[in-house]
Amino acid sequence: MTPVLWSFRRCPYAMRARLALQVAGVHAELREIVLRAKPAEFLEVSPDGTVPLLHAGQGIVAESLDIMLWALDRSDPEGWLAMPEEGRDLIRRFDGPFKQSLDRTKYVSRHPESDPEEMRAAAMGMLGGLAPRLDPWLFGRSPRLADMAILPFVRQFAMIDRPRFGREAPMPVQRWLETFLALPLFAAVMPKLPPWAPGQAPRLMPFPAP
Repeated sequence: MTPVLWSFRRCPYAMRARLALQVAGVHAELREIVLRAKPAEFLEVSPDGTVPLLHAGQGIVAESLDIMLWALDRSDPEGWLAMPEEGRDLIRRFDGPFKQSLDRTKYVSRHPESDPEEMRAAAMGMLGGLAPRLDPWLFGRSPRLADMAILPFVRQFAMIDRPRFGREAPMPVQRWLETFLALPLFAAVMPKLPPWAPGQAPRLMPFPAP
């Protein structure tokens, strides 16, 4: 059975899962869904109704970082896993405190208890902490797992107010993000696809480079 990746294009968690499957060259069927109209077939296999979700044989991988590791354990042609343990620590910090600050900046009405300006400052402070090490990636001249796990969230944060991000974010962080967005790999995993429907022809990854 070809693994099935249930995904939502703009979700940063789903984005990083697609990046890993694409770079690993792992064959999988991509099923794009609309979050407000989740298909019954997705809900039957999803433990919590969130994306991404990888359905591989009898197994379910329901966390985005676990999907990345699942793919890279099978094939890691660009050496994304070749990074120090510090890279895992950075991923945990950005999955935790950074994402929390991002959400409280972006979704103000959902978090009336928080000051969005304080949350923005906290997120920007974490990005500033990365700036001295970017050369142009976190661990040298090539991207690693930490870059590709964190950058989808940096993109989401920047898109809240792109002009303001351009004024306030450290230049190394801005170059890091722009380098990521210019990658053929990024373009390959961001096609605009209609939602999956039963009976349609499978959309198979890896996708051809644009």
